[in-house]
Amino acid sequence: MVKGIGVVVIGRNEGQRLERCLASLEGSADKVVYVDSGSVDGSVQMARQRGVEVLALDMTRPFTAARARNEGFARLQRLLPTMRHVQFVDGDCEVAAGWLPKAQAFLYAHPAVAVVCGRRRERFPQRSVYNLLCDLEWDTPIGEAKACGGDALMRADAFAAVSGYRASLIAGEEPELCVRLRAAGWKIWRLPEEMTQHDAAMTRFGQWWQRSLRGGYAFAEGAFLHGAAPERHWQRESRRIWIWGLAIPLAIIAASAWFGGWGLLLLLIYPLQAVRLARRGVRSARENWLQAVFLVLGKFPEMLGQVKFLLNRFGAGKAVLIEYK
Repeated sequence: MVKGIGVVVIGRNEGQRLERCLASLEGSADKVVYVDSGSVDGSVQMARQRGVEVLALDMTRPFTAARARNEGFARLQRLLPTMRHVQFVDGDCEVAAGWLPKAQAFLYAHPAVAVVCGRRRERFPQRSVYNLLCDLEWDTPIGEAKACGGDALMRADAFAAVSGYRASLIAGEEPELCVRLRAAGWKIWRLPEEMTQHDAAMTRFGQWWQRSLRGGYAFAEGAFLHGAAPERHWQRESRRIWIWGLAIPLAIIAASAWFGGWGLLLLLIYPLQAVRLARRGVRSARENWLQAVFLVLGKFPEMLGQVKFLLNRFGAGKAVLIEYK
């Protein structure tokens, strides 16, 4: 067991996935806090039977993963005042054996780094195209990074100094936190070490659509918060979404109204873009083509996510979780 590490696990109705998560943490840290968000599948009872500290959120208040992590961190601070590092992990993930000591050693050796993360893998990429797409998404460059994901080891003092996660965000809370950490002079780092196995459990197109819609919402809100120079957070991603998800379809409609059926030839821009992306891929032909096609197709639900954010921000809408499970 490594010393000075607390773990915050968040989840809701994760069932066996949460059981695997907690089992992977047994004997690996000073304290583990499980933050539950209204589960009805026995998650709270199971966690308590394992001897894990459980924090059941007050669900009369708006729930977000960011709020759950913040409250879990606050509970850890009270229970473990000597905590120097905190590992955040989603309840649908298992922590790899040996990750915590390796990550902690890296932070000790690199005092300018506030957040260290490693390789997140999809547990069952062969079960569906959508799981495979997640696995490809997790394969990001190693070294200094702009952001981490939901699983990461952080310096407790750095996390507290920037007031933790922005609790109101319904998506994209980790990159937003990293923007503020980097503005405070800290670095984010990704190691080649195995960190977690994730179980997306996505088997339906509708789940992928909702997840992509949530991504578009996160891009829009991130750009709204930190889109100005010098950060320009998610401005480029949002601009691409508006071009491919709205501007080009409107241009096709206008061209069809003016030139008739010939205007529909502009639809070829989408398969041509998929071909371009697939040819740039570095994986197997199947993986390159799947990723390319869904990257192009994903601009449409992402566009809806952008619109949803604008309606919530400037209209009468209310931000609520966008879930895919």
